[in-house]
Amino acid sequence: MLKVGIIGATGYTGAELVRLLSRHPQVELVALTSQSYAGEDFASVYPALNGYIDLQCADLSPQELLEQVDLAFIALPHGHAFEVAKEAARLGKRLIDLGADFRFRRAETYTEWYGLEHGAPELTARAVYGLPEVYRDEIRQAQLVANPGCYPTSAILALAPLLKEGLIDLDTIIIDAKSGVSGAGRKAVVNSLFVECNENIHAYGVAGHRHTPEIEQALSFLAGQEVRVSFTPHLVPMSRGILSTIYVRLNREITGQDLHSLYRAFYGREPFVRVLPPGRWPHTRWVYGSNYCDLGLAVDRRTGRAIIVSAIDNLTKGASGQAVQNMNIMCGFEETAGLDYPGLCP
Repeated sequence: MLKVGIIGATGYTGAELVRLLSRHPQVELVALTSQSYAGEDFASVYPALNGYIDLQCADLSPQELLEQVDLAFIALPHGHAFEVAKEAARLGKRLIDLGADFRFRRAETYTEWYGLEHGAPELTARAVYGLPEVYRDEIRQAQLVANPGCYPTSAILALAPLLKEGLIDLDTIIIDAKSGVSGAGRKAVVNSLFVECNENIHAYGVAGHRHTPEIEQALSFLAGQEVRVSFTPHLVPMSRGILSTIYVRLNREITGQDLHSLYRAFYGREPFVRVLPPGRWPHTRWVYGSNYCDLGLAVDRRTGRAIIVSAIDNLTKGASGQAVQNMNIMCGFEETAGLDYPGLCP
């Protein structure tokens, strides 16, 4: 059994990790850290897991946690993973960071968009971007995996086949994305209050959201040249889920059938990407609580554009489920272990 610990276990992504790993056939959860709930039973913080987890939350130092485990997850806001990563490297422990601290190839990009000096620039070159459908071989050998953001996961999976085939006018990518409120985290803030969210939808981070450079970095890798996108996220009054509608101008004429054939070939062996039949469009409830990404496709012949719609659960494929998928790859487990179940619908 792989001994696993979670740093920041009582946030939404941390709790989702506990839910998934508590039923993983090859994992033993041995340590869950939390400053806010230190000394409390985890199942009293999240009663839905009563009977599935029998651990107390503990306020442990990175060294104290890492000495107990084979692999650790960091489920903390950006800026908190640097010292943990340094200690993990010193101890030779494998680490998956669900935050943004190691997602960028250049530490300067992190500083520009997150407003912090990078605390471990020497580790950025060693970190592997944890999108299995693109970086699976690198993830297998990784000591440090930077788990992708939720919006980037939905956008990159939607665009990867077209970029690899060079079918897009790279100056025309528009990503219109909508997320449930859990994407903002568990901390109480005004914009996440029920009265603020209910019966309301609004854009935020317009022309400056922090996931923009992460999306552009991954798309540039796939395209083999620099890519810039227009990305606008929106908050919608639901708990979980992301729906991204993406518009691109094609640089040569293809049919809708050609588009579906391309995507089915690209994702044919991927366990968690489902290309829907022509005319069927993803719903967030179809992937709710699951590690799936559903893709719907069309060619608009009138405008010469392709339209790709991507649906994921922001806490699962967009965060903790993908982190478990990365762990499975790193440790040589079946990639679907602990994740092979459908969404909750209705």
